Amino acid sequence: MTEASSPEPADPSSAVPFVTPLPPAGLSKVLGLLEILDDHGGREDIYKLARELRDSFGELIIIIKAAEILDLVETPGGDLVMLPLGKQVIELPVNEKKKIISRQVAKLSLIRHMTDFLRAREGQQATRQEVLDELARTLPTERPKPQFEALVNWGRYSELMTFSRDEDVLRIAQKAV
Repeated sequence: MTEASSPEPADPSSAVPFVTPLPPAGLSKVLGLLEILDDHGGREDIYKLARELRDSFGELIIIIKAAEILDLVETPGGDLVMLPLGKQVIELPVNEKKKIISRQVAKLSLIRHMTDFLRAREGQQATRQEVLDELARTLPTERPKPQFEALVNWGRYSELMTFSRDEDVLRIAQKAV
């Protein structure tokens, strides 16, 4: 292909950034999983754990995925293994635990993208529908509603975002500004 016939570069403002969806698991469940894993010496077979918890295997996998993307556990060869950061999290008082989780959540691509999206808006806020539209644009193969719910849950827990149900508005948290 000659230079003259090469396609025009895409408009960078319309480019969809590469972001990874959030697992639809509450962070309290992730912390609960860490506590259980610690009771098992920091390592357990995932299938044994699923039988013991009597939770659906699919639900457990979602919680494990959430713990993995936060660098709290890893899953070599079908086992669930607590990483040093995971051990540190469960041993700390609540406020220190939240600081570590907040740092880990802030690193995630979807959180960074949505934080940038909100910062670019007047008042650093967006309605639920505006956020759902942005999630649909950014993650076209994901269902926006579960991503919105995870975003609100993770954003609130980490104190990076707030959501007002009365106003139906997602905002950057004041401490995150």
